[in-house]
Amino acid sequence: MKKGIFITIEGGEGAGKSTLIELLSNTMVERGISVVTTREPGGIPIAEQIRSVILDRSHVTMDARTEALLYAAARRQHLVERVVPALERGNIVICDRFVDSSLAYQGHARGLGMDEVRAINRFAIQDVMPDLTLYMDVSPEVGLSRIAQAAEREVNRLDLEKYSFHERVREGYLMLLKQYPDRILRINAEQSPEMVLYDVLAAIDHRFAGFFATDVKL
Repeated sequence: MKKGIFITIEGGEGAGKSTLIELLSNTMVERGISVVTTREPGGIPIAEQIRSVILDRSHVTMDARTEALLYAAARRQHLVERVVPALERGNIVICDRFVDSSLAYQGHARGLGMDEVRAINRFAIQDVMPDLTLYMDVSPEVGLSRIAQAAEREVNRLDLEKYSFHERVREGYLMLLKQYPDRILRINAEQSPEMVLYDVLAAIDHRFAGFFATDVKL
């Protein structure tokens, strides 16, 4: 079924995922590579509406299980409407977040259990998983500091969580890194955007056997 390559970008708040995706997609386009960039939750109208419900700062009473189910619902629609068709066309799909976010945020940080959240998402995604996941590792202190300094960035409900919540999110990601070492690669996201891009290009080139020339001039 799948002809393209599915790459997901993961990380806590303020990890620099959006910046990386812009730089990475621009690099691919410059090299004549057909790339589709998208995000979760969102990427298509239905999922964007679900996103607005999940991240609305006024929805402080949202139950953790409701949150997990809404993410899975948005993921399903986004997958069948945007990701799978792009992969079938042979595109490279770069997605800001996927199932690992639910495992780290709702499964571990919210305390629902990774196995329970994994089961919900198994139903939603069926057998579609990323070919490569790049985990943008940043300490909560650095990530939240970046958010505070970025006036143009939307401040959503998750940004307002306690510091301990963001610590648990990072713990969850590090657990996933150990569970899926063949799929998830850690990137030091506390470096400059240029160095992060360099490391990401090298990781993709290594994983996909010469996909990129790694001697990129930065």
